[in-house]
Amino acid sequence: MGWQDVRSSLSGAMIDKGLSGLSKLALLHPRARPSRYGVEVIRERAFTNGLTLDVYRPAGADGSAIPVLYLHGGGFRILSKDTHWAMALMFAGSSARPGEAGPRYVVFNANYRLAPKHPFPAGCEDASAALLWVLAHAHEYGADASKVVLAGESAGGNLVTGLAIAASWRRPEPYARAVFEAAPQIRALLPACGMLQVSDPPHRGTPDGFVLDRMKAIASAYLPNGPQHDGTTDLADVVSFLEHAPEPDRPLPPVFAVCGGKDPVRLDTERLVPAWQRLGGKVDARYYGDGIHTFHAFVWHPLAQAAWRDQHTFLRGVFA
Repeated sequence: MGWQDVRSSLSGAMIDKGLSGLSKLALLHPRARPSRYGVEVIRERAFTNGLTLDVYRPAGADGSAIPVLYLHGGGFRILSKDTHWAMALMFAGSSARPGEAGPRYVVFNANYRLAPKHPFPAGCEDASAALLWVLAHAHEYGADASKVVLAGESAGGNLVTGLAIAASWRRPEPYARAVFEAAPQIRALLPACGMLQVSDPPHRGTPDGFVLDRMKAIASAYLPNGPQHDGTTDLADVVSFLEHAPEPDRPLPPVFAVCGGKDPVRLDTERLVPAWQRLGGKVDARYYGDGIHTFHAFVWHPLAQAAWRDQHTFLRGVFA
């Protein structure tokens, strides 16, 4: 291991520890209590490979609620469902109260194996297993498995886009084939600030420095052998696949993608729009001012609040 690898490893560990600590600290705030929003959290439901997910269930989830599978970001290398409780709560906590009109969301906030110990396609395999688990168990938590929403940010945006691809094209990977054969009815895809191409980080024109180092570290950890030209890494570089894909076997779900105006991976979302439209899918991408990468995680900030309002407005339209 060279000095650059050591520096990258230490930097990733420091970011992980720092963000995990902030997430735990934020949980102490009274507004972080799920009960404040009428939400019950059912923790540590096992679904595959020793992995678990948490279920955020709003009051009044009577079997007709919308199941949201949420996959966290972290460059495929760090963080977890426990650092992303706020994202799950932003969906479940926005649910209409019993007796009120409007959608209710039961959120399944899942972990997946992390690189470099578990490089691609481990994350895709686990995301697929999580979706299959949701399809089989959503009804136990008051949700309707016939109207699934896939949501995630950064690396999670990549993984949920891969799930939508697996559901729409008949592919050779066993995990993708299992998703296709399950024929999930994905009603909406929300890949926020998505890192939609892992390989070749300089293609974004990112300046040299810390950001480019982080992207290179992600690429080398998640795709240690680089992109392959035989299709076996399609679901790591999802936007590249979409730009050259044949007509899907099933219609694509509508997409709503939020992204910071100054996000270093903004180009990935910009590429997603024409690629999705070329294949017959509807897509709406919104870019928010000076927002940085995963800006919407700072839920108290006006830009983040605008992004969350827009996502909820989009979903209300889908399920009107």
